[in-house]
Amino acid sequence: MHDIRFIRENPEAFDAGLAKRGLAAQSGQILSLDTASRAVTTKLQEMQARRNEASKLIGAAKAQKNEAEAQRLMAEVAELKDALAAGELEEKAHQKTLFDALAAIPNLPADEVPPGKDDSENVDIRSHGEARVPNFAAREHFDLGEALGQMDFETASKMSGARFVVTRGQLARLERALGNFMLDLHTNEFGYVETNPPMLVRDEAVFGTGQLPKFAEDLFRTENGFWLIPTAEVSLTNQVREAILSEAELPRRYTALTPCFRSEAGSAGRDTRGMIRQHQFSKVELVSITAPEHSEAEHERMTQAAETVLKRLGLSYRTMMLCSGDMGFSARKTYDIEVWLPGQGRYREISSCSNCGDFQARRMDARYRPGGEKGTRFVHTLNGSGLAVGRALIAVMENYQQGNGTIAVPDALKPYMGGIEIIGG
Repeated sequence: MHDIRFIRENPEAFDAGLAKRGLAAQSGQILSLDTASRAVTTKLQEMQARRNEASKLIGAAKAQKNEAEAQRLMAEVAELKDALAAGELEEKAHQKTLFDALAAIPNLPADEVPPGKDDSENVDIRSHGEARVPNFAAREHFDLGEALGQMDFETASKMSGARFVVTRGQLARLERALGNFMLDLHTNEFGYVETNPPMLVRDEAVFGTGQLPKFAEDLFRTENGFWLIPTAEVSLTNQVREAILSEAELPRRYTALTPCFRSEAGSAGRDTRGMIRQHQFSKVELVSITAPEHSEAEHERMTQAAETVLKRLGLSYRTMMLCSGDMGFSARKTYDIEVWLPGQGRYREISSCSNCGDFQARRMDARYRPGGEKGTRFVHTLNGSGLAVGRALIAVMENYQQGNGTIAVPDALKPYMGGIEIIGG
């Protein structure tokens, strides 16, 4: 959500930020709605002031035994009461129109975000490790998993349709090991608090993180009005909804391993085979709540935490700064981490770490009170994948595949595997 005061004072900067995202100027429309809303509010204040004044004058007129004047003033007060009731309804309608217009506008990119239309204009800022190229024909994860009899798309399709999978045996254990390894790393080394949050949430929660109202088609909804979380970002971030924190409580850092549910609207024909793009998948999420002056450093720290997972797994990756046209709705700056997949012969996204500034906090009314100050400020919120577990499973399978179709277990995961060192061996 945007600060209307900022738009009033900086309409050109606001429109420039939207233009960087490839969007048309909207300050004129927003300020017109704001002017109309404020005019109604001013009119109401004037009517209320006159009503208060007239009410006092009624007593004075009666004291002077001027019954005619008293009756005239009483009629005016009654008329003003009706006008105020109608005006309050009009004021609420104007405020809702303005609120809805602001709620549909994405966050403005940070100054350092490169301009661009799509992912072809993202900027490679660093890389780690050499891309593995086996001395045999590398297979994709679904070929490996199906050949082992431990990855079953056909059975999942019979139960649930396309974009679902059943993993079994050692592969299922490897997937669980990845999630547990990530949670241990983030809690023990990076200070995130492990959390087990709800996976069904109300409208307000999904609105707060920016998925509603614009992206409802990307979500699943139950018949009784709950939304299945597309990411634990929703549940973790909303823990500070309508809260006023002390500065000493910041930063707050949360992590969770949860199932995530996405309709994949608009993804027809993309990644139809395998586990890259599923309706249901597991993810370890990272969320930070910070004071504004610390959010940039927290963004770098969060990205480092996600990168560390890949380093410990011995996987090659590159970190990209997203251009303005490829960023998510709520983000002001985003790093994507892409892992090397030998089976596909290319890098694929496995984590996205975003600084949302105060954009989500305004939607959630999440504030903090700086030390020594009476007033409050909006917190900054950040979120990132640390990592997408299914995609990490894909990366391990493809990078650690052996010529005979088995899969070696990375050293970092061996403590979680109960002595299993080779999948399918």
